[in-house]
Amino acid sequence: MHRRAMLAAPPALAAASLLPVAAGAQGAAVQTEEFMVPSKDAGIELFLRNKHQEGLQPRPDRTLLFVHGATYPASTAFDLPLGGLSWMDYIAGRGFDVWCLDLRGYGRSTRPPEMAQPPEANQPLVRGETAVADIAAAAAFIRQRRGLPKIVHMGWSWGTSLMARFTADNPSLVERLVLFAPQWLRDGPSPAAAGTSGELGAYRYVTQAQARERWVNGVSEAKRAALIPPGWFEHWAGVTFATDPEGQRRNPPALRAPNGVLLDSREFWQAGKPFYDPSKITVPTLLVVAEWDRDTPPAMANTLFPLLTASPGKRLVQLAEGTHSIVMERNRGALFQAVQVFLEEAIA
Repeated sequence: MHRRAMLAAPPALAAASLLPVAAGAQGAAVQTEEFMVPSKDAGIELFLRNKHQEGLQPRPDRTLLFVHGATYPASTAFDLPLGGLSWMDYIAGRGFDVWCLDLRGYGRSTRPPEMAQPPEANQPLVRGETAVADIAAAAAFIRQRRGLPKIVHMGWSWGTSLMARFTADNPSLVERLVLFAPQWLRDGPSPAAAGTSGELGAYRYVTQAQARERWVNGVSEAKRAALIPPGWFEHWAGVTFATDPEGQRRNPPALRAPNGVLLDSREFWQAGKPFYDPSKITVPTLLVVAEWDRDTPPAMANTLFPLLTASPGKRLVQLAEGTHSIVMERNRGALFQAVQVFLEEAIA
């Protein structure tokens, strides 16, 4: 019973105020709801999943929206039960109203019609501006449904750029901001662009073998064996790749991922041009990154942190022995802990 509580806070805190919250929360049933929300574009609907305890009273600081990165959907990582527990379950079990969004072209959201054509037939799909508009539509749906003026926003990887951009543009709609594996200016292409060169098509194909190699890139051979518990990668890959039946018909099976993010990377991050202005973020902000992250290395977070000049109570946390996907690794409890402490504390 206490295992989840210990993930929530450092030992000194777990024994104090956070432990009773978690212990009490585990007795309440958690409800799951799923929605298809209209986007600003006709024919495009966005998949939202929600988990919350029965009878929970809506609060801005206890309502959280999560969005994914460049390649894979939110629903198969944020709500993936590993060892019987997903990150979404964990946060909901601590009394939060938790939502995750699959952007268009990803997961269970509508795929643009161009994705039914060969990738070379169209320009890269789902640019950052389009993705931010999808986030705006999803967040507006949540605020209206819960009767709230603002909510917490959390992004992973590319999703950090999107959530930060939304927050910079709409400070009155965001309670606080969590940037997990934050993206910033880089030298050279994103690892998500591996296997692509020259002119980009509308989308790219990613195989499970490529996914695993990218996941463990930069981890020493001595550490790889213990990084991901047995069966966890296979479980994630199975449910994630199953969201794209068309890609599953290929040999080998593959997942289609929109290329708008890669074009954005070329035109913004690789060109030394930020997609948003950090100085316009005026809400409490957490940056959290793992030491072996090769997609968004800790140096990015270290560079971004001092640029958040208007963020009260900002924080930067680096986690040991984890990669870009620490959320699904042996040390994921450290990520849960760092984020939960930030979400639950009062910031002057």
